[in-house]
Amino acid sequence: MLQGKKILLGVTGSIAAYKTPELVRQLVKKGALVKVIVTESATDFVSSLVLSVVSKNKVYTSFYSENKSVWNNHVELGLWADFFLIAPASANTVAKMSSGICDNLLLATYLSAKCPVAIAPAMDLDMYKHYATSRNISSLKESNVKVIGPDAGELASGLTGEGRMTEPVKIVAEMEDYFSARNDFTGKKVLVTAGPTYEAIDPVRFIGNHSSGKWE
Repeated sequence: MLQGKKILLGVTGSIAAYKTPELVRQLVKKGALVKVIVTESATDFVSSLVLSVVSKNKVYTSFYSENKSVWNNHVELGLWADFFLIAPASANTVAKMSSGICDNLLLATYLSAKCPVAIAPAMDLDMYKHYATSRNISSLKESNVKVIGPDAGELASGLTGEGRMTEPVKIVAEMEDYFSARNDFTGKKVLVTAGPTYEAIDPVRFIGNHSSGKWE
């Protein structure tokens, strides 16, 4: 289901960002075309070079290149994607998405995206359980943002509970299920011809057309 799909991955400043090279690798293995946007704080946890190598594409960090000679067009990135996945999605980014704040390339692209958007939250237990985070996630769900996870387990703080980013293999499976459920031709038989078509009414009469037609 991911073959040929254009996946835009947003990576934010969470320790779970170390999982993203494996996430990209699995998406590419499934045949997806992957581009990556990382926030400045995300680069403290994962190398842009590694993500560039595994995605086989340039990694975007800011609106401009280092010497400001190239503008990274957030509108084009948003229109390019078939699916925008933000993983890990930190509490800070979730709050900004919910409020419509636009202070980096990732958030500007989110506000420009016309494709389905999903987040895979990753944060400490107390942050995830805080009423403000719950409110923000609920707000995003109401805006048709798909939420994947988080899972429960041991967290970076030493606490145990919800807040772990869902493992890459499960995220990829969720994305495959999403595209599979939206395959309009599932279970249908389609015949496209280059000439007129004839459908029998009875052994003598038929309905036809003068041009190419489609039968389902």
